[in-house]
Amino acid sequence: MSTTHPQPGRLYGVGLGPGDPALMTLRAVQVIASADVIAYHSARHGRSIARSIAAEHLRPDHIEEALVYPVTTETTDHPGGYRGALDEFYEQAAARLAAHLSAGRTVAVLAEGDPLFYGSYQHMHKRLAHRFPTEVVPGVTSVSAAAARLGEPLVEAEEVLTILPGTLPEEELTARLAATDSAVIMKLGRTFPSVRRALERAGRLDEARYVERATMTGERSGRLADVAADSVPYFSVAVLPSRIDAVPEPRDIGEVVVVGTGPAGPLWLTPETRGALADADDLVGYTTYLDRVPLRPGQLRHGSDNKVESERAELALDLARRGRRVAVVSGGDPGVFAMATAVLEVASEDPYRDVPVRVLPGVTAANAAAAKAGAPLGHDYATLSLSDRLKPWEVIAERLRAAASADLVLALYNPGSRTRTWQVGLARDLLLELRAPETPVVLGRDIGGPEESVRIVRLADLDPAEVDMRTLLIVGSSQTRTVRRGDGEQIVWTPRRYPEK
Repeated sequence: MSTTHPQPGRLYGVGLGPGDPALMTLRAVQVIASADVIAYHSARHGRSIARSIAAEHLRPDHIEEALVYPVTTETTDHPGGYRGALDEFYEQAAARLAAHLSAGRTVAVLAEGDPLFYGSYQHMHKRLAHRFPTEVVPGVTSVSAAAARLGEPLVEAEEVLTILPGTLPEEELTARLAATDSAVIMKLGRTFPSVRRALERAGRLDEARYVERATMTGERSGRLADVAADSVPYFSVAVLPSRIDAVPEPRDIGEVVVVGTGPAGPLWLTPETRGALADADDLVGYTTYLDRVPLRPGQLRHGSDNKVESERAELALDLARRGRRVAVVSGGDPGVFAMATAVLEVASEDPYRDVPVRVLPGVTAANAAAAKAGAPLGHDYATLSLSDRLKPWEVIAERLRAAASADLVLALYNPGSRTRTWQVGLARDLLLELRAPETPVVLGRDIGGPEESVRIVRLADLDPAEVDMRTLLIVGSSQTRTVRRGDGEQIVWTPRRYPEK
């Protein structure tokens, strides 16, 4: 005699929307109506927001499974701590639902918002979806509800929206808020003070909006800066809306921020630099570097060639005097053979002394090339420019001899160009008077760009014809070492310990 087993039931993760029952989807209502079992999470007080949203669609004959969290804060005496207590709870809850599914019952797990967006349902999904037929019914998220209540666009055109949990460390929040266009910060409540500080440190507090219990009873919204920290519940979000068409606060005087784009494109930008570029009304810089910055509606660009640094600085400072926020765009680090010096020099003159000027660091070419080659700058090193456009070659040669005599690793910027080809050869010959012929030299070209190449040659074999303006040279000291690793890649490094005489 054979025993028949029931067909397994179907698992549904049902998104209920942000709180207003009228925002439930038709599919959510259909699934609830056809389900045998209705499951929902709640705190230990037993009240479930999810159940209250769906209440009018529940039937007396529905089997209800209340999944009651054992803890709601990180204080617990569970031997596995907070995470251990929750993992045990999820396993037990999944087992309860699996029993219904194995018996052939359809189970609908209710979830506020969307089931897979910071939702409790996802813990059931990960434990059950591979074992039973499953469907997830999407729902309107609190993000969409908050934007609708504010009546402001979240993102437009090529803007980027970042969703952040307020539980992130404050430094991490600050960096991400500085780097993004628009943002929504979830899980406020106890995290509100650190979220507010992060917004202020990122220079975004004036833009920030606050929405509490969107579409639910007790809803409120307004400027986040005006909200008292002790009044903020968990069901609230902070919103940084789209910057496009935002009306800036009137300013008597703006500011100039000098930023570096690193050696190539967006991957090399720091979060602070991204934020400054996004905040700027005007971008000023060498056209090649301006092309690395994404276009933003309403932002003005003032490009020029590479030989008018003082004129660019004056333009930026004049714009700031008229109340504009100006980013002067430089390659690499703005303070290393770049625009920061030119801006500060002009800003020290009487007409511009009251204009605020900030310099933000960037990844410089020497650090970028060194990282690609290994760690040739692991000990003391000197940075020099081989360009004689702004200083005589005699000064360059004297400094090369002094640095080489001190046995310093050398990072050589601006080694050559189409109209300046002889310096590399002279520098090589000069260094060979003080360094061994086998001294390793790194040739880092177009680091981070489409034509990136890194080569390691002997100082005696350095060919000036292989060096151009996009190349940076790193000349090792007497201690610098090279080795070819098992994969065939050659690396170079300078030990941090220098031998005693």
